[in-house]
Order: sequence, then C-alpha cells, then structure tokens
Amino acid sequence: MTSTLVTGIGELTTNDEELGRPSDAALVLVGDRIAWVGAAAAAPDADHRVDVGGRAVLPGWVDSHTHLVFAGDRTAEFEARMAGKPYAAGGIATTVHATRSASDEELAATVRRLVREAVAQGTTTLETKTGYGLTTADEVRSARIAAEHVDEVTFLGAHLVPPGADADEYVALVVGDMLAAVAPHVRWADVFCEKGAFDADQSRAVLEACADRGLGLRVHGNQLGEGPGVALAVELSAASVDHCTYLSAADVDALAGSTTVATLLPACDLSTRQSLPPARTLLDAGATVALASNCNPGSSYTTSMAFCVATAVLQMGLTVQEAVYAATKAGAVALRREDVGHLAVGARADLHVLDAPSVTHLAYRPGVPLTHAVWRKGERVV
Repeated sequence: MTSTLVTGIGELTTNDEELGRPSDAALVLVGDRIAWVGAAAAAPDADHRVDVGGRAVLPGWVDSHTHLVFAGDRTAEFEARMAGKPYAAGGIATTVHATRSASDEELAATVRRLVREAVAQGTTTLETKTGYGLTTADEVRSARIAAEHVDEVTFLGAHLVPPGADADEYVALVVGDMLAAVAPHVRWADVFCEKGAFDADQSRAVLEACADRGLGLRVHGNQLGEGPGVALAVELSAASVDHCTYLSAADVDALAGSTTVATLLPACDLSTRQSLPPARTLLDAGATVALASNCNPGSSYTTSMAFCVATAVLQMGLTVQEAVYAATKAGAVALRREDVGHLAVGARADLHVLDAPSVTHLAYRPGVPLTHAVWRKGERVV
C-alpha cells in the first residue's frame, strides 16, 4: 500500500490523551489508516510527502446528526419564523409531501450535493436519518439511498404522525411492517419524543421494538421544552439524545451519570430562535457533549460544523478545544465509533487541514472558510 508523510504541521489536534496537541508534528498514512504519529524530525520515509506549511491539522468533523434525504424547500417557513412565527414540529409534513413526490434520483442528487458540501468543509464522517417518507416504501428507499452515501444510517419512521393518521395506529405500523422492512438497511433507530410528535409511551414502544431488532438507539429529545426524552434515552442506554435545548437539573444529572451522549445542535436553535442548550452546565457535570449540524430543510439548513464549533465557543461557553472535541471525538462516541474522530495509530486517516496555524482560528475568525485540505480514508478529497 502507498504511504504518505504529512509534515510541517504547526499544531496537531489528536484527541488522544498520550499524544496531546504537539507542534511541529508529522503523520504517516498507509492505505486508509494512520500508521505513525510523532515529531517531524523523527518522521520515517514514505512514498509521498506533503508539507502543510505550518498549518493546523485536526481530525475530520464527525457529524452525528443530519437529515439529508429530502426534497422540497422551506424558505417561506424560515422567513415567517424570522418574522416572529414560532417553530413547530408539524412543519415536517411539508417536507414529507415533497419527499414522497420526488424520484429516487432526485433524492440521491440532494444527498450527494450535501455530502460534497460537508466534505469540502472538513466533514469526513456523516450520519443521516430517514423520516421524511413515513410510509414503509418511502422509508425503505430513504434508508437505501442514505446507505449509498453516508457512514451511518438511522431509521426515523417515528419522526411525525402523518397528517390524517391515527397516532397509535401509526406507531403500530412503525414497530411492525415498517421496522421489519427498514431494519436490514440501517444500524440505528430514533424517535422524535416531543410535544406535537410522539409522547413517552409511544416513544418507548418504538425504541424497545427497534432494540429488539438489534438496532442501536438515538432520541430526539427536549428540543421544544423539558420533557421525557432525556430520561427515556438514559433509561434505555441510547447512544445519544439529541437537541437537549431545555434540561432540568435531573436531566443533567442523568446524562452525567450515563453513557448517553448529549448531542447539541446549536445551528437549529439559532434557526428556530430558541435558547441555546446548556453546554457548559453539561460538561461541568461530567456529561459527554457532542456537536452536530442537524442539516435539514426546515430548522437547520447548514452543513457547516465549523459554524457549530464557533457558536459553541462564542455563545455557549465552551473552550475552543472542548468544542473541537465535541465535533470530532465526542461525535464518534455518539456513533459508538472508535476508528474516527481522533488521530492516532490505527485510526482512520481522516485529516482536516486548516488554513490557519491553530484550531483557535475556528472561533477567532468565525464565518471565514478555513478548510485548506481534507483526507478521508487516506485519500485527499479536498
């Protein structure tokens, strides 16, 4: 296999306790893995050499929460929200109608476009969900299309009760024929446990059925107000509970005492004009906090993990290093992945090179496109 020496690294963020954040470092990539990490002066020979000229290198972003399989546009809804109309979960139905009407190729083209956009900004691992079909056939095709383009796929048949459907009858479909058809195409299952979507009992039924089918669990919870989502996620040992915008003290304690990651979606909170989640409180309590884009057409139409990192630093009280960790290693933990989100021997060779000497510039120069180069699975893609 061909080897590549990446040298001239001004600051290397490894997310590895032993390696830390060395300066004047180098990496050797062999195939799709990292084969060596250390001081540039001690670097071994390789087939190819790339000098990044003193730039900062960090792991590729791990975006652990997106909704990329959709059709249609919700610009009018966004405009109305900016004029004062509150966000409500029911807006999802607009996207459901458009998605059902789109062809497979139209849906795949949107996914490809958004994945390219994310990769160009340093994202190298992506999760995405179904949930804009809400029929068995449409959920299956969403899962199949997603699996062709992203690393991790989540079944979100329980995103919303379709207009005109009975909630309990729809839950029975989700945990029955729909789950049976979609399960072979996905690794994860999710539920929108929220007022206007699914209550605690309905959410539990979905999650328990999906766990019985061997799927890992995720939860949309506590987005629009305090509710049962966090407690349910922790009780069922879900890998993550996402949003966490409104948390009680008991919710914080539960997350801190669990392996469930609190995945925060600050771009969504800004877009819906809600409070930003209590990131500092969660970290200080000992919870694991991840950041993700929540890219979707209704409440967070962005693929920029750098924007999420800058927001976490400038408005949520995280240090730069905490925010970068949340958008890389903690995202990997939320996906139960040990191969991504860090730069150490044996990790997947996913590198994000900034056109800056330090990751601090991600918040110091917010909104400035700083991605200089990206390697994904050992291949340079930017």
